Amino acid sequence: MSIIITIDGYSSCGKSTLARQLARELNYLYIDSGAMYRAITLYFLRNHVDWSVVAEVHKALDEINLHFEYNSHTGQSDMVLNDENVEALIRDMLVSEHVSEVAAIKEVREFSVAQQQKMGEKKGIVMDGRDIGTTVFPHAELKIFVTADPAVRVERRFKELIERNPNLTIEEVKNNLELRDYTDSNREFSPLRKAADAVELDNTHLTREQQLATALKWAQERIQKLG
Repeated sequence: MSIIITIDGYSSCGKSTLARQLARELNYLYIDSGAMYRAITLYFLRNHVDWSVVAEVHKALDEINLHFEYNSHTGQSDMVLNDENVEALIRDMLVSEHVSEVAAIKEVREFSVAQQQKMGEKKGIVMDGRDIGTTVFPHAELKIFVTADPAVRVERRFKELIERNPNLTIEEVKNNLELRDYTDSNREFSPLRKAADAVELDNTHLTREQQLATALKWAQERIQKLG
């Protein structure tokens, strides 16, 4: 039996890493919902879309086509925006600074959620994000909420970005994460929150291997119970 597994949590908690590993272990499809919002943000920035104007948002969304493409070199799925592989571009700090703001827009979330739900129709998926277990797949068989100490998250994010942004300071990363946490948790439409039936995974002191082992155990138990 195939199930839907949702992984939600704050920025830089290792959600995407866990989701990719878990999908690989279960031979499931991994869907990076955050990459979709980042790609939309990239399009808005490139095309100078004023996202405070609903009409401009609607017009831009009509011109956006998103899909994931398997990358044989990395063994992962890359984000493709209007036939352009933008996987590297959407990780830029400029996109990071605006993605939570764009993702808070009702029309943007409705656009993305509709696509995400279509991707999950056949089950057998692992999807990570902010509202996957609460809004996108409220009836998912397994919901995981990932958390970690804020200082650890800042350090992880800094290490991830410093190679591409050598002038970046740890203070900038800290401020960015704090702003994203606030925006994600306080947006009017579909805010970040732990689903009532989600299991919490605090990975502050866990290695990636330990985190995966815990999540895989939960998934196998759920699959066995439902199968």
